[in-house]
Amino acid sequence: MNVPESTVPPTAGTPAGTGPTTNPWRRHLVSVRETRKGTLFALMAWVFAVYDFILFGTLLPALQADFTWSAATATGVATLISIGTAFVVLGVGPLVDRLGRRRGMLITVAGTAVASGLTALTFNPAYLVAVRSLGGLGLAEQSVNTTYLNEIYAVSEDAAIKKRRGFVYSIVQGGWPLGTLLAAAFAALLLPVVGWRGCFLLATFPAIVILLLRRTLKETPQFQIASRLRTLVKEGRTEEARSLAAEYELEAPEHTPLRQIFAPAARRNTIALSLAWIFNWFGIQVFSVLGTSVLVQAKGVDFASALGMFIIINVVAFTGYLFHGWAGDRFGRRNVIVVGWFVSTVAFTLMLTLQTGTVMTVVLYSMGMFFLVGPYAALLFLMGECYDTDCRATGATFLGAMSQPGAIVAGITVTALLAAGTSWSAAALWVGAGGILVSTVAMLFCRRVAVLESIDPELVPVGATAVATH
Repeated sequence: MNVPESTVPPTAGTPAGTGPTTNPWRRHLVSVRETRKGTLFALMAWVFAVYDFILFGTLLPALQADFTWSAATATGVATLISIGTAFVVLGVGPLVDRLGRRRGMLITVAGTAVASGLTALTFNPAYLVAVRSLGGLGLAEQSVNTTYLNEIYAVSEDAAIKKRRGFVYSIVQGGWPLGTLLAAAFAALLLPVVGWRGCFLLATFPAIVILLLRRTLKETPQFQIASRLRTLVKEGRTEEARSLAAEYELEAPEHTPLRQIFAPAARRNTIALSLAWIFNWFGIQVFSVLGTSVLVQAKGVDFASALGMFIIINVVAFTGYLFHGWAGDRFGRRNVIVVGWFVSTVAFTLMLTLQTGTVMTVVLYSMGMFFLVGPYAALLFLMGECYDTDCRATGATFLGAMSQPGAIVAGITVTALLAAGTSWSAAALWVGAGGILVSTVAMLFCRRVAVLESIDPELVPVGATAVATH
């Protein structure tokens, strides 16, 4: 989307009425109302994207029973869906960097609605794999959210949010445990009444409401200017592009977004964060997705008690998002992620290796989840800060897509270990806790990011980020 000429001048130069030292981003400040509206809609969209994503896993046994699939068929379907989801997520980033953040958010929330509605019409495994892969649009919601909010907060008039942007974003990212709890509650209440098909059909309505609400959001100024630069370059107006880029202290794009995230300036962070996502999802797969199995099989808890314990654990996990969002603003996002994941490794290791009663099991498991999922509030926002405007969505969604290879490899590895006679405790220790530890080491290789922005937009540019050399 090109920037209107009244918003971004087609040629550079200091606009009338401003001095040579005036920050040009002052002309594009986002109001307090728009900032808070965008934040609220992002939270709502992420909650229901997670709701749809988790609802499928929750209701898979009901589908398996209805279609009389074998356990192998159900497992195979889930694995193929993870693969399809990864490919869909990978495609979202370049699309958002080309079409815009606002359109991208409309596409992701529409994908959530379509995936839920079409799942209700399932008639065979191949169809289910195809329609549930569309759920990757919903899973990409978190990456599109961080791209949009990172840019909006940078030029917002809302000083309170700008000062605590990491903490505010942690509330949005906390939609994961909220969506998980919502899916479990709705499945328990509605499955006996409307069946699994009705559960998926009803899930489409909140997504449609959010889609209509999101149509009122505005595009980010950073994307508008980056889009204008691309248009000038494409039309051969290189001098105008050079002048406009210089005015906003940006660089005219020379490569596709996917090539840019592997360019020398961004390559190290892309590789380090990709490895962190892959291996950390070993822990997510074991302790979050298969959490009740760990409690039942590794700790000897009965299934009913495990469900109750898991609800408590997820409530504690939500507070982890808030804590790490706040701490990331104060102590640096990379540092907080590294410390959090290391503490999580220790907590899960103690829980699996010591003879613990019910209380200590809940305490150590909750502590592990607090420091496992909580750092994602800082991680998602850090990802947005690692890349320039014209490849930010591609970078964020590429990294987010690395969760699926991690989930697939972890699932296969745990299955192989159990089949070989390894105990659940040992399998969870080596795959889950071990994966979290490797992801902690990977984060140490991520360069800390120095954000070129200030609460006072008069002082420094706010349109880009710079990667520190230490």
